[in-house]
Amino acid sequence: MKNVNMDTLNADFSHLESTCLYCSEESAEQIRAALSEVPLRAVHLLGTGDYHYLSLFTLEQIQEDFCLVLFDNHSDDQQTAFGGDLLSCGSWVLHARKLPHLKQDIWIQQESDISRLSDIRYPVYLSIDLDVLSREYARTDWDQGQMTIPALMTGIKMIGTDILGVDICGGIAEEQNPSAEDCQINQACYDVLTSYFSKL
Repeated sequence: MKNVNMDTLNADFSHLESTCLYCSEESAEQIRAALSEVPLRAVHLLGTGDYHYLSLFTLEQIQEDFCLVLFDNHSDDQQTAFGGDLLSCGSWVLHARKLPHLKQDIWIQQESDISRLSDIRYPVYLSIDLDVLSREYARTDWDQGQMTIPALMTGIKMIGTDILGVDICGGIAEEQNPSAEDCQINQACYDVLTSYFSKL
């Protein structure tokens, strides 16, 4: 699997009902069916952070022991406000930890966390939310961290090439009327990331 260029795939399911922030079981089944036809080893573009839970459906496809590395300003392992097992953009890591092949997960919120990547013991699935970055480098719908793109890239390069797949989310939804500057900054960030992974 190493040294095979990664394609960039758009995993946009916003047209389905009950998918923004939370995902109904009906929509989840449709998404699982669609993603079963999509290669795992690719860069999956998920849209804004409202759809970060889509990562779970890709993780469910992994058939070997692996480590989830999450670059995110939020841990995404919180119980939903409604309780129960409702899947949301803030709870999907809790669901992922129940998967039999997920043996390790590492959350990177700030530059000082990057040293934890030296503890990786398994092939990696990498999930990136642009809200981990400061507003100088990305503009999102959520409160943001202070990481720079150079620091993010340092962390990614530490992982090496034993990467099972990648997803990226973050940005500002069109209905929130992002400015031209917002769009330009986000596109530049996506370009840096997808260009790097396309060469792995």
